[in-house]
Parts: sequence; C-alpha cells; structure tokens
Amino acid sequence: MRSREITGNGIRAFRRATTADGADRSGLEALTYATMMTYAVDAAVAVALANTLFFAAASAQSKTNVALYLAITVAPFALVAPVIGPLLDRLQRGRRAALAISFAGRALLAVVMALNYDNWLLYPAALGTMVLSKSFVVLKAAVTPRVLPEKITLVTTNSRLTAFGLASGALFGGIGGAVAALVGSNGALFYTAALCVVGTALCLRIPRWVEVTAGEVPAALRSSRRGKRQPMGRPVLVTLWGNGSIRVLTGFLTLFVAFVVKAQTEQNPARQLVLIGIVGTAAGIGSFTGNAVGSRQRFRHADTLVLACITAAWASAVVAAVLPGIVTAAVVGLVAATASALAKVCLDAVIQRDLPEESRASAFGRSETVLQLAWVFGGALGVLVPHSTFWIGFAIVAAVVALAGTQTALISRGRSLVPGLGVRGAGPGPQPVR
Repeated sequence: MRSREITGNGIRAFRRATTADGADRSGLEALTYATMMTYAVDAAVAVALANTLFFAAASAQSKTNVALYLAITVAPFALVAPVIGPLLDRLQRGRRAALAISFAGRALLAVVMALNYDNWLLYPAALGTMVLSKSFVVLKAAVTPRVLPEKITLVTTNSRLTAFGLASGALFGGIGGAVAALVGSNGALFYTAALCVVGTALCLRIPRWVEVTAGEVPAALRSSRRGKRQPMGRPVLVTLWGNGSIRVLTGFLTLFVAFVVKAQTEQNPARQLVLIGIVGTAAGIGSFTGNAVGSRQRFRHADTLVLACITAAWASAVVAAVLPGIVTAAVVGLVAATASALAKVCLDAVIQRDLPEESRASAFGRSETVLQLAWVFGGALGVLVPHSTFWIGFAIVAAVVALAGTQTALISRGRSLVPGLGVRGAGPGPQPVR
C-alpha cells in the first residue's frame, strides 16, 4: 500500500509538472511527451549499439574502418543541416505527421537492426535512425512556438523540454541497458522499436493547430534581395555563432574521449564504460545546471553572456590540454555542457525578442540546422585527431574554439575575420516586437 501511495504521488507530481502554466491547453504537454520519447529512443539505441561499430572503430588500425565510423555517426548531422533542415523549413502542412513518421521510421529500422545485428545491414539502418532522430529535433524546434502557453516564454519552454528529455533519456537508457544485459543487444533493439511505436502515437496527439501556418514568414541568416524572408539580425547571428563555437567542443568531446579511453584501456571493457560514464555524467549534470540557471535569466546583455560561455568552454579545454586526464576531461564535459545549455537558452531568448512572431518557427528550425553542422565539425575533429593522448586533441579543439569565439566577438561589433561572413545584411541590432 505504501508503494502504491508513493507511486501515485510521483505520477501526480509528474502530471503537475507537464501541465504547469497551461501546457495541457496549449499543446505543450503533448509535445513534451513526444520529446521525452525521442530522448528515450536515442539513449536506447546508444546502449544497444555500444559494442558494435563504435568501439570497433575506436581501436581500429584501418583508416577504412575509422572512415566508416565517421560516415555512420557524423553523416546524419551533415545531411540534416544543409539538406533536410531547409526542406523541413519549407514544410507548410503535415508537421505532426512528419514528427510521427520520424518515430515510425526509427521503429522499422530498429527491427531491421535487431534482425541483422551481425551483418552489414546494421550500418545503413543505424545511419537512417540517426537521420530521423535529427529530423525530429529540427521539426520540434519549428513546432514549439506553436504550442507556447501564454504564461511562459520560449526560453522557459525549451529549458523545460530539455530537462524532461534528459531525465527520460537517463531512465529509459538505463532500462535499455538492463534489457541488453539480460537478453542481448538484439533484445534492446526490439525494446527500442517498442519505444518508437509509443512515440508515434504521442506525436499524433499533438494538437492540430501546429499545422496552421497562415502568415508565416520564413527566416534567413542573410537578407534576401527579393525580400521574401525575414533576416535574423545581428544579435541573433552573434548568439548563433557563439552557440556554434561551443557545439564544436561538445561534438568533439562526445567522440574524442571515447576513442582515447578505448585506446588506453584496450583489455578492460568494464573500465572503459566507467571512464566514459564519468564524462557523460558530468556532461548531463552540466546540461541540467545550464538549463536551470538559464531559464531564470532575462538576457538583457545576451552577447556578453554568450562570450562568457565561450571563454569558459575555451578555458576548460586549455586546462585539459595542460593537465590531461579523465578528471579534466570530465571537467570539460561539465563546463562545456553548462555553457552550451546557457548559450542555447540565450539564443532562444534573442530569437523571441528580436524576430516577429510569424518568423520564429522558421528561425528555430534554421538555427537548429546550423548547430547540427557545428556539432558535426567537432565530432569529425574528435575522430580525426590523434588518439594517443588527451592533450593533443584538447589543444587542437581549444584553438578552434578560440578562432570561432573571436569571430563571434567581431560579429557583435559589425566586423568579421572573413569579410562579409556573418554580418552582411544582418542589420544593426534588435528589432523588438513587444
């Protein structure tokens, strides 16, 4: 009876959190559940595939195997950003259906991977799964402004979605790990397929008004000669460049640490998982912290905060280069994830402040594709740099972050390292609408 009482109280508390501020009436509750499920699916896939190509490539001497790993893990981000992102931005009808299809496709591909775990079909299926996952992220960014409750801002809304998603990923990823331990990775993939089916149903529960696009004006990074798109403006570009600078570091860290740990602890798989888990846990704590702090800020000086985040991320990478080791790598994970979350909340706030309502959905979709490209660059860097020691990789990525951070600072002053890059047509400053 006591267990039932505790469970009931927990469920009621969860319901209060997901329906707070009118989220149940605006449609945000339904989008929250769908977002939680996509985090759960991503975590389950990661657990199921942990012992396949990922670790095999990490210790492979063959450049072909490393190139194959790079194609499988990085290509989805590169494909979503320049190709699928703009295509989804032009999607005027069927956004709910597109979200549902992203889950249904992953369900089918999870079954394909489960039935072909030991042959080459696993890899194209894994590639397709990642592409659909990133497509959901872009679509979700465009749909969120359509389900915004009147009582809260986009900043708070996106922070809430991220917090619920991270918690869901931790919970369902843990369950996926238990399933994999009991019945193997094939069973974990069938478990993933079941989660995808649930996600498909949840997407169809998102209210129909997210399909209403009357009067919507697409956003653009630059001004258009035809004037059919809303330029984002310099403040948005500054925060976007800043976010991209930090995403390079988080993408790098995601892959580089795993490769170095694998190379240094080749004969001890349990130790590998523990060491990677330390860095992953630190990054998870950083994401929660950054979103919690960011949701309480007003961002009156957004460019200053973004530059501070870049500086903190760069400084942590420099420390890791000077004092290499798993502890400093975990510190980089904590600082980089916190800075990334803060900078992303800042970007959300600036888009809401400076862009008219009819262009915000498109601006969120466009900005998300740019951030995907920044992550893929960092991820590719993490695979291609030498994995013999920590310090070489962190020294290289620190230099890259410093370069991107310098470009961010220059754009805030109307200048650029490359003439015309990031400032042409951006406008002199904010264009407040309320």
